[in-house]
Amino acid sequence: MFDVMIVGGGPAGLAFAAALAEHRLRIALVERQPLEVLAQPPADGREIALTHRSMSILKGLGAWDRIGRDDIAPLREARVLNGRSGFALSFASEAAGDQLGHLVPNNRIRRALFETVSGQEGLTLIAGTGIAEVRTDRTRATARLEDGRQIEARLLVAADSRFSRVREQLGIGAQVNRLGRSMLVCRVAHEGDHGGVATEWFDHDQTIAMLPLNGRLSSAVLTLPAADIERLAALAPEALGAELTRRYDGRLGAMTVAGKPHVYPLATTYAHHFAAGRAALIGDAAVGMHPVTAHGFNLGLQGAAELAGLVGMAARRRADIGSHGLLRRYETAHRLVTAPLYAATNLIVGLYTDERPPARLARHLVLRAGARLPFLRRTVSNMLMQP
Repeated sequence: MFDVMIVGGGPAGLAFAAALAEHRLRIALVERQPLEVLAQPPADGREIALTHRSMSILKGLGAWDRIGRDDIAPLREARVLNGRSGFALSFASEAAGDQLGHLVPNNRIRRALFETVSGQEGLTLIAGTGIAEVRTDRTRATARLEDGRQIEARLLVAADSRFSRVREQLGIGAQVNRLGRSMLVCRVAHEGDHGGVATEWFDHDQTIAMLPLNGRLSSAVLTLPAADIERLAALAPEALGAELTRRYDGRLGAMTVAGKPHVYPLATTYAHHFAAGRAALIGDAAVGMHPVTAHGFNLGLQGAAELAGLVGMAARRRADIGSHGLLRRYETAHRLVTAPLYAATNLIVGLYTDERPPARLARHLVLRAGARLPFLRRTVSNMLMQP
């Protein structure tokens, strides 16, 4: 029997496994994707805005130094734009030379975390098969794999996406919002200099973000109704570049597509519980955030670190690593962090995608009010920079 069974080999699952390395626990990590994909994750178009806290977690795990310097771009400032107004709400560090965070390709983080756990003592990686069934009782969690194998552990940790099958089989419900919109992401080269500034522009009938990468490159993130995104994704690179240039109003000059476009349907999820008997949820299985505020990945790492800290403490004391009290402490702590951000993010998305005249007026007033409240800007900036 294993001590811990982790379902899902994404960043949260890998980070959780890596965080337990020093405790010499017997860990099974189950991932549906084949081993070669875990070892060399393909580019998926997503650039992750890492907070200073997330960078600190990755450094502590030994993953940060495995990411190439060319893959790390500084994020110096973030600006929020509304409609055709020339006003922008800006978030930046008040200390000279400081940065809000860094942008790193998702697949580079995943590769670094996989390299970190490769060869980890006590870790058994089971790739290329998924979970067919899970059940728990007072002493253990039992999983039947799709290839017929059965494994048991004292603690089950689900990190298998916002539409988690494990969460469902544990009987944990979730608030699921399928938004009917999709996000197109792709790298673009452009004539202008972004200056390390990220922009989120809530224009009429569209949301478009530009995330600054090294050199005169950015990650374009366009959100539209799903059918419109599918149509744009099918365009030839030259036509797509021209369309993105037009939709961004030429703010960075002419754009040319520098990478394959990727499409992601948008949905948000929030589990009714983050823990059950002998089981816990981390990453998107617990909270699937809307990408507009870029907190989802960071909250996933934070939750993995929180749970690993509690499990590690119990292991050092030779206590039960899957006890009810431990899992409830994790749930309480992670809910205190995630619930306000989840609610605020959904409120922002609802307000800034509502095209009715009262909403248009309200969102402009909200930005203006934010500019007049320095403590609000400092709070957001400090949250991003928190070590």
